[in-house]
Amino acid sequence: MTQLPASRDPSRSPTHPTARLRLLRMTASHRRMRHNDLMLGMILAFVAGAINAGGFLAIGQYTSHMTGIVSSIADNLALGVFGLVGSGLALLMSFTLGAACSAILINWARRHARRQQYAYPLALESGLLIAFAGIGAVVPPVAAASATALLLCFVMGLQNATITKISGARIRTTHLTGMITDIGIETGKLAYELVARRLDHPPIVTDVRKFSILLPIVGMFFLGGLIGALGFKHLGHAFSLPVAALLLAVASPQLRMRPVSPQ
Repeated sequence: MTQLPASRDPSRSPTHPTARLRLLRMTASHRRMRHNDLMLGMILAFVAGAINAGGFLAIGQYTSHMTGIVSSIADNLALGVFGLVGSGLALLMSFTLGAACSAILINWARRHARRQQYAYPLALESGLLIAFAGIGAVVPPVAAASATALLLCFVMGLQNATITKISGARIRTTHLTGMITDIGIETGKLAYELVARRLDHPPIVTDVRKFSILLPIVGMFFLGGLIGALGFKHLGHAFSLPVAALLLAVASPQLRMRPVSPQ
């Protein structure tokens, strides 16, 4: 049977189902390329949007928005509402500890289990979201609110640090301010380029590649927020279980033990 050259093999096409499955299996690989960085960024943006929106409905608090939390700490300190200051500091500390945990897992794995270095924090995030669903199932929502807020802040810190280290700080997934700012900058450059052509000014180069990264991530965050809000509305805390399953599906190919070659 004649083997097709790679350039003519349909399974090598990015749109072919086999190629897509291969890309999904390599999403959390320690060998990083632009396409699996983008794939992981989109998946984690979806997760962050779902947890952020669903978590707000669950506990009345956005858990990835550290800018807002730090601002609320300052506001409450000025107003003398020290109980809320303490709550804000606890959420901030939880997010920070989540980011620190990601760094510990990744750096340990780089020295002891290089292939699993990015799979470990994703698997831990999956387990914590399962714990979130479990807490919601056995503890009344009002009583569970404080614990689950801290848990979700930890999860968001863990996730944001993971994609930051994977992408070399090019991609963040738990907040959109920087990405939307970059989209605005590139849009402004594109608009100016159109004017410059008419006025014979020196051209301004728009970074189309940056658009191709930022727009899908922002779109997936919005989609995740929509699905997370609907999921909590209909499923309660259990909405985090499908999200946890998605993360585990991404991490599991790298967590499987490789067969030992015979000596």
